[in-house]
Formats: sequence, C-alpha cells, structure tokens
Amino acid sequence: MLSQNYLAEIKTQLNSNKLIENIEIVKERAIPDQGYFRARLTLNNGDFLEVAEFFKVENGQCITVTYSYQWMNSSQTQLKKRWDNVEHFPDLPNFPHHVHVGDELIVQASESRNILQLLVLIEQEIQNG
Repeated sequence: MLSQNYLAEIKTQLNSNKLIENIEIVKERAIPDQGYFRARLTLNNGDFLEVAEFFKVENGQCITVTYSYQWMNSSQTQLKKRWDNVEHFPDLPNFPHHVHVGDELIVQASESRNILQLLVLIEQEIQNG
C-alpha cells in the first residue's frame, strides 16, 4: 500500500465515521515510502481528539513509526487519554507504547495503534461509558 492510499483511507474513514462531527486537517504529507498525518477532530459527544502519526511503507504495508493521539473533554481542559510512543517510561511492559489516563502522571502500558485502530477503540470506550 502506498502512503497516498493510506492517507486517502484515513480521510475516508474520518469523513464517514459517525463518531466524528468535525475534522480539521493540520498537516499531511506523503512520499512513496513514508507519510505523516495530523488532524484535530470534534467528536459527536463534544470531545476533542488530536491525532498525529508518522508512518513508513514496508513490504507493501504502512507501519506506524511514531504517534500521539490526545483525547480531551470539549473545553480541552481535561485529559481523558493520550496514547504515544515517546520513550519516557522504559520500565513499562510493551515499552515505548503507553497511555496517559486522566492525568499526565497516570501512565499505563499500551500497544501500537494507527489512527484507524484508535477510532475503533475510542468508539468502544464511549459506548461502554
């Protein structure tokens, strides 16, 4: 899959996802073997979600290299969760993948996700309340 196809897939999924009310694409870049996508989303419950992902194409697939996904309340004053793979917490299982839960200081192990996988996760979390 070429990087342009992956970016097109992300945008198609964002535009058709009932969870998302508004999309502001901050930056996107694609060259044949890598790409970057950053967007600010308003969810249908009013929450704010900012997604940023850098990926490379390897063996015909897009592989997420670095990412940061920040989910906040509607006023953007309270962190709900932030997933990233910045190498800050080497003692956590599955290092460097982690999630900040409700507070910058509350950190748990996580796993690598791309934007499309993240949207499925957030939709499940909202439905399960």
